[in-house]
Amino acid sequence: MILYNSATRKKEELIPHEAGKISMYTCGPTVYHFAHIGNLRSYIMEDVLERYLRWSGYAVKRAMNITDVGHLTSDADTGEDKMLAGAKREHKSVMDIARFYTDAFFTDAGKLNIVIPDTVVPATSCIDEFIRVISSLLDKGYAYEAGGNIYFDTGKLDNYYVFNDFNEEDLAVGVREGVNADANKRNQTDFVLWFTKSKFDGQELKWDSPWGTGYPGWHIECSCISMQYLGEYLDIHCGGIDNAFPHHTNEIAQSEAYLGHKWCSHWFHVHHLNTETGKMSKSKGEFLTVSLLEEKGYDPLAYRFFCLQSHYRKGLVFSWDNLDNAALSYRKLRARIAPLLTADGAIDQVDFDAWRTRFREAMDNDLATANGLTVLYDLLKSDLTPATKYALVEDFDRVLALSLTEPIPEEAPETGGDDAWILALIEERAAAKRDKNYARADEIRGQLAEQGIILIDTPAGTQYKKEK
Repeated sequence: MILYNSATRKKEELIPHEAGKISMYTCGPTVYHFAHIGNLRSYIMEDVLERYLRWSGYAVKRAMNITDVGHLTSDADTGEDKMLAGAKREHKSVMDIARFYTDAFFTDAGKLNIVIPDTVVPATSCIDEFIRVISSLLDKGYAYEAGGNIYFDTGKLDNYYVFNDFNEEDLAVGVREGVNADANKRNQTDFVLWFTKSKFDGQELKWDSPWGTGYPGWHIECSCISMQYLGEYLDIHCGGIDNAFPHHTNEIAQSEAYLGHKWCSHWFHVHHLNTETGKMSKSKGEFLTVSLLEEKGYDPLAYRFFCLQSHYRKGLVFSWDNLDNAALSYRKLRARIAPLLTADGAIDQVDFDAWRTRFREAMDNDLATANGLTVLYDLLKSDLTPATKYALVEDFDRVLALSLTEPIPEEAPETGGDDAWILALIEERAAAKRDKNYARADEIRGQLAEQGIILIDTPAGTQYKKEK
């Protein structure tokens, strides 16, 4: 498989540290609020990557953290802890907030057919490991204590800026515009490994440490959880492109300083989901969740399909019109596949293997999901036997996870006046007639008639009208 590596900024062959096995780490959610669909785009594409690697025969071991402490409202080492901010917003304890939004995240993931990683670890369960690694970094001279906090010393590194060619002058004050300088730092790119009570007296979650009562920084948790559960050599690290700097940059710095060797060979970054006015963000008005999509009548898998139509390294623009188009295409795809669900007969193994190779070639080129979907559509237009088609659709859907071989619900809701579900059933009826499955075609006509939808067959195709 050829996969783009953000660290080298080029496509490279994916060569695991141990043949036949892939260790994979995913930056998990900060559970202070619902995940918006921009966040979830990253998890969808990471899920496709994991599914495809398993489909290709790799034994994949994947770990993910749950950030329930340490993530600040700024990506620099200033600002309020996001978990504490969430607790204040809802007048609950931090752990109550963490439990509620962790459950909400996994509920949303389930609706999107996202597989839960093998290992999911809350940061608050690994405090002893964080302290152990931080102590080692101090002993090795890569960290220092100042103002009551423990900082990583980026000045000890030959190359800190791994993912981009940043200029130090551009970051003379901090990571983001408007961030105040931290006078404790030796270098402005230094970052906190451990905060003590000298900085955040109001922090709810605190633990004893050799440096005083406090809590870990955000960056240290992913390094420690990955190394603890996946070992010293990581094959793939995943995350949104906004995590590349400073979070993933800092992970590399502290992990390789601790280990003394190269840590992760491949970095997989998913680009932003944008609205027509810019990047989607919880701080803006476009706080779109899976639940909101459902309230508006959308199948969450239509959103997954929407994401798969674009490459993970390209920004994707969300609008309701774009989602409507994806929802219609998804329904039509399901309708075209529906007649195959009852297909029987022998599978042509030669044809099966040939089309599987076509799908592999598409996906092997940097996880090109849009090209994989094109192979699926070409398959449906081919003259393969229905049984062979069905077997291939089922096989491809092990990667795409669009529930393509599940029956279409008998009743599909209209979406704000959108008649996509009617058109999908009309398409399914046309496919049934082409396959001489007249019983199913009549069944669809009757199903629509029961809902006041009258079909009119014309030389130009089937039209419909709604009875008043």
